[in-house]
Formats: sequence, C-alpha cells, structure tokens
Amino acid sequence: MKNWFHSWRAAVRIARRDAWRFKGRSFLVLAMIALPILGVSAFDLTVRSSELSTTESLSRDIGRADARITDPSFAGEPLNQDPTGEQYAPVGDFENKPWPDGPADVEKAVPAGATVLEDTVGSGKLRTTHGLLHTEIRELKASDPMARGIMRLLDGRFPEKGGEVAATTHFLESSGLRVGSKLTARGLDADYRIVGEYELPSSLETDQVNALPGALLAPLDKALKADDLPGTSPTTTQLVGISGGFTWNMVREANAQGLTVTSRAVQLNPPADSDVPLYQQDGWQKYEESTAAKTAAMAALGTIVGLAMLEICLLAGPAFAVGARRSRRQLGLVGANGGERRHIRAVVLAGGLVIGVASAVIGTALGVALTFALRPVLEDYMGQRFGGFEIQPLELIGIAALAVVTGLLAAIVPAVTASRQTVLASLTGRRGVRKTSRVLPILGLIAFVLGAAIALYGSTMTDQFAIVAGGSALAELGVVALTPALVGLFGRIGRWMPLSPRLALRDAVRNRGRTAPAVAAVLAAVAGTVAVATYAASIDAQGRAGYTPQLPHGAVSAMLLDEGGGRDVPTVRTAVQKNLPTEIRADVDRISVGKPGCSMYSSGAEGCGRYEVVVPKANQCPLWMTSGTEDPAEKFSKAERRKLAKDWRCQESEVYLSVEGGVLIGDAKLLKVLGIKDAGAEKALADGRIVSFDKRNIDTNGKIGIRLVTDIEAADAAIQKGEDSPGVVKSVTAHQVEGSPHAYGVSMILTPATAKAAGFSTVPLGAYYSTSATPSDAQKQKLDSELAKTGSDVSLHIERGYISENNIVLLALTVFAGLITIGAAGIATGLAQADAEADLKTLAAVGAPARVRRTLSGFQCGVVAVMGVLLGTAAGVLPAVGLRLTDRRGQWKWYEEALDEGWGAVSPPNVPIVIPWGTLAALLIAVPLGAAILAALVTRSHRVLGRRAAT
Repeated sequence: MKNWFHSWRAAVRIARRDAWRFKGRSFLVLAMIALPILGVSAFDLTVRSSELSTTESLSRDIGRADARITDPSFAGEPLNQDPTGEQYAPVGDFENKPWPDGPADVEKAVPAGATVLEDTVGSGKLRTTHGLLHTEIRELKASDPMARGIMRLLDGRFPEKGGEVAATTHFLESSGLRVGSKLTARGLDADYRIVGEYELPSSLETDQVNALPGALLAPLDKALKADDLPGTSPTTTQLVGISGGFTWNMVREANAQGLTVTSRAVQLNPPADSDVPLYQQDGWQKYEESTAAKTAAMAALGTIVGLAMLEICLLAGPAFAVGARRSRRQLGLVGANGGERRHIRAVVLAGGLVIGVASAVIGTALGVALTFALRPVLEDYMGQRFGGFEIQPLELIGIAALAVVTGLLAAIVPAVTASRQTVLASLTGRRGVRKTSRVLPILGLIAFVLGAAIALYGSTMTDQFAIVAGGSALAELGVVALTPALVGLFGRIGRWMPLSPRLALRDAVRNRGRTAPAVAAVLAAVAGTVAVATYAASIDAQGRAGYTPQLPHGAVSAMLLDEGGGRDVPTVRTAVQKNLPTEIRADVDRISVGKPGCSMYSSGAEGCGRYEVVVPKANQCPLWMTSGTEDPAEKFSKAERRKLAKDWRCQESEVYLSVEGGVLIGDAKLLKVLGIKDAGAEKALADGRIVSFDKRNIDTNGKIGIRLVTDIEAADAAIQKGEDSPGVVKSVTAHQVEGSPHAYGVSMILTPATAKAAGFSTVPLGAYYSTSATPSDAQKQKLDSELAKTGSDVSLHIERGYISENNIVLLALTVFAGLITIGAAGIATGLAQADAEADLKTLAAVGAPARVRRTLSGFQCGVVAVMGVLLGTAAGVLPAVGLRLTDRRGQWKWYEEALDEGWGAVSPPNVPIVIPWGTLAALLIAVPLGAAILAALVTRSHRVLGRRAAT
C-alpha cells in the first residue's frame, strides 16, 4: 500500500537528483539561504562564548581567592551591599550632615585564620622607546597560587625580585619594548627589567605593568610628590583565602566596618532578596529589566527575523521557479504517468526541503568552523577572551530549522504555479494565458496605507520606536504585494524606448510571476539600506550641527596642565612650531595664586590658591544664586523658570573653558589665531584694558573684578552658605567683544603688562598656533614623541572640525545593497532566459546578430534592478522619517522639561531629516548599471539551436 511517506520519498529523490544535475542554480540558492544561517550561527556562538559564567568571571577578578575586600572610603561607616558587591550605599541619612569620606580599618574585616594577598593599582608615566606612556601599575604577587587566573602569562615569568616587572602585551606593543628590556619611570633613577609578558583576559587593550608589592608604586609616588607632581593615586584591595569560603554573614560583618566584599561563595549561592538589607533600604530598588523592555526586544528580534526570512524567500523563490521552469517536462511526465497535482507540488517543495536541509547543515557547520578559526580575531576585536567555546545545541538546531523553513516557504509559490499547469502545457512547453490577481494589489494598497498611518501615529503621538518599526514593516509588505501591479505600470514607458530595452521591459511585464518576486527582493534590500542610510545621515547632520569647535579649523593649542613653574613650556612651544606647519604663534600664560610651583591641579594644596572672576549681583542668573542648601530654582514658578531659562544671564556656552576661570594672559596675536575680528579689541589690549567675551563679568563701571583666593577651605564654606569667597579683588577696565561668550573656551584676555600692573602673578602655560594646513596624523605622532621627552602632561589639541563616523557605514550599506540587488536581478535574468528560450531561438533563427542575446540579458537584469531600486528607495524613506520624528518628539519633550526646571544651558534641539543623495545616486544609477553590465558579460552571445522536443 502506497502512502504519503512513499510519495514524499520519491519526491525527495527526484528533487535531490535535480539539484545535483543543475549544480550552478542549486549552489546559488544554497548560498542565499546558507549565508544568513552562517552569520546567525556565528553570531550566536560568539555571543554565547563571550558571556562569562559566574565562575569564569570570579576567576578573572579574584583568581583562586575566596573573596576580595574593597574599601569605598566611607570612613568606616556601616553600609549595605548587594550579593555581587557592585552596588552599595551607607546606612543612614546623610542629607543634613557631611558625607563620610576616609579610609576604613580593613584588618577588622579579615576573618581569623585567613590568608591575605594585597592587590594595589596605581598609575604613572613610564619611559618607552618613543617617549612616555601613561601606564597602569599593579603590585600583586602574580605567582602566588591565590592570584592564578587574574593574569594569563604568555612569555617569560612573573616578577620574583624587586627590580623585576612583567608587562601586558598591549603595553609592549605600544612602548616598543620586549621581554628582557629595561624599563624606567619618570622621576625614578632605578631601572627595572621586564621578565615576563602577560594579558588580562577581560581587558586585552590595557597598558599595565606588574611588580611585587612595594617595588614600584611607593618609590615612584614619593619621587613625584617631591617634584610637586601628581602622584600615582594607588588603591589597595585584599584577596582573602579562608577555609569554608567567605559566607554572607562574613560579608555583613565586613559591611558593618564600612567595607564591601566580592565573595565567591555568595555569588555562587546568593541569598534571598529578603535577606539583603540593601534591597529593603528606602528609595532602593533592585534593577531588573522591565517586562515592557523584554517585550519590545522580542518584538524587535521577531521583526528582524521575519524580514530576513521574507528577504531570503523573495530572493530564493524566483530561483526555485527557474528550477520548475527547467523541469516542467519532467513534472509533466509525472502527471502523464498518473501523478496528481499534490505529487507535482511535493516534487517542487522537496526541492526547497533538500536545499534548505543542505543550507542548514553547511551554513551551521561553516558558522561553527569559522567562529572557531577566527576566535583570536574576534577576541582581539572585542578586547576580551572567551570564557570557552560554548555551543548551544538547541539554539543551533533552531537556527538550522530556520533555513529548512525558509527553503520550504521559498518553494511554495513555484510549487503551486507548477501544479496548476496542464500535462499538455508542461510537455509541449506552452505557457498559456495567465491572469494576474486583482485582490492582491488591493490588499497591498490597504496594507501600505494602514502601515503608513501606524508609522505616522507612532512618530507623532507616541515615543515608541516599536510602533514606527511595525508600521513601516507593514507598509513595506504592502508595497511588496503591490509589486505586480507596479510592474505593469512600468511597462507603459516601454513605447518610448529602443528595441532591446523595450523587449526586456515587455518580457518583464508579460511574466510578472517571475519578475515581481525578484523586484520585491531588490525592493526589500534597498528599502532597508535606504532606511538605515537616511537615519544615519540625519544623525550625522545633527552631530555636525551640534558640534562645537574648540579652536578655528586647523588651529593648534598646547598647554601644560600639571607643571607649576612652567619650566618645560618653552620646549613645548618650540617643539610644536618645529613639527607642525604653523604660521602665527601666540604665547599664553595663566594667573597663579599662592607659592611658586603651584600647578592647575594644586588648588587646595598647602600654599596654593585660586582665582575667581567676580560676577556682579545684577548680572547673576537668579536660578543659580544659591543660599545655603536651598535650591534657588524652587523659589520660582514653572512659568518664571521657563522665562528665566531664556534670560541672557542664564545662558552658558557649550565650549569648555581652556583653563579654570577662562582667563588667559596673551597679546594681539592670540586674537588673530582665535579669529576674533573686533576693531577695538587689539587697541584695548594696547591700552592696558582686559578684553572680555562674556558681558556678565562687566559691572556698571565697565570693569571686571578678579578675586585672589588663598584660603580654599574658607572660600568653599562661604560658597556653601551663598556668600562671597574671602580674598583680594583686583579690578581692570574691560572692553566687551560682541558675540557669543567664551570664544573657543576663552573668557577674557589681558596682556602680561596689564596683569603685572594689576598685581597678578603669572606662570607660562603654553601657546596657540594658526597653521597653513591641517596637521597630518604622521606629524602629530612625531610631535607626541617630542612632547613625551619633556615628561610633562601636555594637553595638545588640533582642531580638525567635525569628523563623521557614519561614512564607512553608508559605504558598507551601499555595497551590501548593491550585492543583493545584483544577485536578485541576476536570478531574475536567469529565470527570464529560461522562460524566453522560444523567443531567443526565434531571434537566432531569423538571423539576429549574436550580440542581441547578450544585450537583451543585460537589459532584462537592468530593468529588474531599476524597478526594485526605485520602489525600495520610496519604501525605505518612510521608516527613517518616522524614527527621526520620534527622536524629535522625545528631544523636544526633554527640552520642555528642562525649561520647566530652569536649566538655562539647554539649547533647543535640532533634529534634521537628511536624505543621503550620494547613497541614493549610487543605488539608482551605479547598481542597476553594474547589474546590467555583469549580466551581459556572463551571458553567452552564441547559442546552438536545440532539437524539437519529442511529443
């Protein structure tokens, strides 16, 4: 007895033989389905392998220790923490009393009988073959078994003596050193020998040097502070090993001493939320991803997967139709020998099943193999090592099943079409008269209008991206359904075309069953590309409009921030002038308060003060005039805050001040470098006046006051009370430059002579430069090497203007869409050739030139590409515009809330919608032209006339 199993087994055997017989077509379809499967499986393996388990994460953090004790500097005040130790808060209310600040006694938290290993991390500048490199310095006895897993030794050994260090691979590559080289630090005369190379598994790009405890950080910190330079800022934690593990009760005891603990036992077996006091603390809420966020993420993932399957089906469907066309005689023989329509459908569907299974196996296998082979590359790209090569069988099986389902879906339409042909039509090759569906275009129009309405509603009435994306997807599906009718409309322009394109267009319109899927496939690819490109170009335009330059384009500034005496400033000024194409050099100094040698970072240190620009009471923003702990904005109503937020007194520049206070000591050259075009500014400097760029600083007498503060603690206390800081005020007559405040981070300029006459002490700071051409990267690298030799912290800035990060993205999208378009158009061309065998034979029989076949193939491919690109461009703009309107709505909502709060520094949002005409031009012109030329080149111009099929 014959049942469905036997019929399907026969259909699979026929499909397998047919696929092997037409290897080129089969390989093309297999590649279309297998490539996405390869990418998805590789992505799944990469994500799963990069996700660290709790045990792996603990091994990289605490090695083989049972816990790490950390002092958050709460002065020993009791605190509560979560089981991971990453979140914590002091116990009690500190709103009306000083926040606890200071070290705690770590020894009180170490259980009796425990083994302790100190881990200290600081930083310093180490000398390399190029100059100086700011490097993280870690003092940990890495050879101790308790520390195993924190560092992975690659070459040599870990330090065993005080004069030895090990270094990370990234440090060795950056510094030009190697194992065996000598290493010195700025401020130290002692040499250290590099005896080993290691890496931090979770941070491969860290520049770090490892030494034994007390071998490098302590002497370096002492030497730096002796030279009045910033120290190494070391922080110390304790790795603890104890029999039985560090329990939650031990953690709570450490919390009572003001310490946090990362415990292996607690993280592997965390306590219940009810036993975690931090979660019970007022105002504290355990972070969990909301159900709405999870739903939105799943909806987005489902939309992406659905569109990807639609894309593959639209691409592979015409290819299966090619197979059905070429095998129509074979299918006719099935019917002639008693086969029913369901058997013919089974044969074609079996073709999709065979290709789908093969694609699943090959795509998944290649995904696993490529991920394993490219594991080092992927790890370097992500900057961390995999925890292991994690294979999730169920996930890979699901991905493979997706390929099988896609293959079957792609074969459904060709299967139905083939089963509707009569046996006589199949055997004789006659196609008959086919009518297009009138219902499908109506449904497509309804879907397009409904989807556009949903997207418009989502972008104007809500802040939900999912609504915009869903409406856009529905609208795109509507355009896909409208494609057969739109192809017919395109056919009307054929009357004005030459012979070859007219024949190609007529053939495409007559055979909409094969043309429409190919056009829809191109449409889907181009629509996605145009949507992303439009959104990226709009984001890029917004970034360009919101970019605030720190200097005029091409200008350079070099400042020494950590040096109090300015002894290296002349060397830095000369080095910049020597290595860069500079024109005008404007030397600048800064105001120094306190003993000689106080740097910009020394404010508050012994003997070091600061200066403050005195803003007259009448010019101060009422929203910022504090009085004790009271928020000044609360004194005004919402309407008053909105009004004051737009007041000129409450406007702040978006440019960061070049120095604290924004006061520079310079001359007229500085005005030229900064591009300040004010006729009276240069004369004001010559007359001994101060040039101001912020009118709030000038009082009614036309003067600016600068207060010299020597007692920092008293000044801070006065500011907390809303009072003026104690200090001497020096007043200088001012000249106001019209325009925006803080010209490139400069609040005001006065000459050295004026500063001296006013009683200010000055220290060399650096210089500004104008250039004849924007310095290149090579010139900057050479300059960095020269500046590193000074040993000072030089802040170098070269203004290159806004640099777009989306250019490479747009290029990649264009190339991707081009490949998809050419592939889809090529499939349509192959189908056209299969369908047009009789026409081509007729052309050859009547003596048409040999180039006609090649030209016709090229135009057939080009026609499909042009139609798909045009429709895809129109469909792709909709979601991009919708998402940008949603962005605009959200940013304006935030702006209105900021005005209600009285934030005067907020600017009205600029959310432009920009069409990437360059990308569209490449899609509309270059891609169809390339597809047509490629199709013409790969098509044989000569063809032997075939025999008449036996009937």
